[in-house]
Amino acid sequence: MSTPAVADYLAELAEQRRQSPHTISNYRRDLTRLLELAGETRLADLQVHQIRRFVAQLHARGLAGRSLARLLSAWRGFFAWLGQRGTLAANPCDGVRPPKSPRRLPNALSVDEAAALLESEGDDDPALAARDAAMFELLYSSGLRLAELAALDVDALESVLLEGEVRVLGKRSKARIVPVGARAREALAAWRPLREQLAAAGEPALFVGRRGTRLSHRAIQARLGHQALRAGLPRHVHPHMLRHSFASHVLQSSGDLRAVQEMLGHASIASTQVYTHLDFQHLAKVYDAAHPRARRRS
Repeated sequence: MSTPAVADYLAELAEQRRQSPHTISNYRRDLTRLLELAGETRLADLQVHQIRRFVAQLHARGLAGRSLARLLSAWRGFFAWLGQRGTLAANPCDGVRPPKSPRRLPNALSVDEAAALLESEGDDDPALAARDAAMFELLYSSGLRLAELAALDVDALESVLLEGEVRVLGKRSKARIVPVGARAREALAAWRPLREQLAAAGEPALFVGRRGTRLSHRAIQARLGHQALRAGLPRHVHPHMLRHSFASHVLQSSGDLRAVQEMLGHASIASTQVYTHLDFQHLAKVYDAAHPRARRRS
């Protein structure tokens, strides 16, 4: 289900604002849901009370506050776009707020778990083991997103090995430069000659598979999951967990929230502040274990 206005809006997001295919897919789904809720009512005729009713209906169906907030953001952006074109007098989403939901903390590994993961025995194939070690060390060393890691080209190795930093393109094609630690540099240096043996002719990707082509996001996720099983970790480990672990561990050591924000590429420090809660949890565990008046009597 769609309308010419929705199609034009999505096209502009993709072609002019350079939004990712994943973001476009989310917007399409959210606007399709709006069309379904509106029924016979034209989107340009919707009023605030109707948007509030839609949100209440979706909440009653079990949609959480975070999902509703994302949904409202997509709707609000679309109506703002209509307003810029003179087809809407007022944005019906203005003043509509989603119900609050409990804030979920990022799922991070402890320092010991991260060490167990990265130091565990790798794949039986030496080339694949070296590649996986380079990928996972880099994820943890620099807090990269999965998409940022997968998109790296072999040209990135020069600045990594010579200058100890990597340039990545984050969300909305925003570039940032992130430090790369010594362990990650060593792992990447070990992977470089083996990559040359695996990579297909003309393949620019830094991380390639058996066929010599760029590794997919799903393949990287699967490799990390297998590595976690080999390390004996008692839970599922995914690439974003290494990003969370990077942020949490750097914050624990430095206390520098702004630096962590810059390295993660967060537009707002509010997104980074969630890691202060993880830091407090760490301090609370240390307190409970160390303070004589915090220990429970046996």
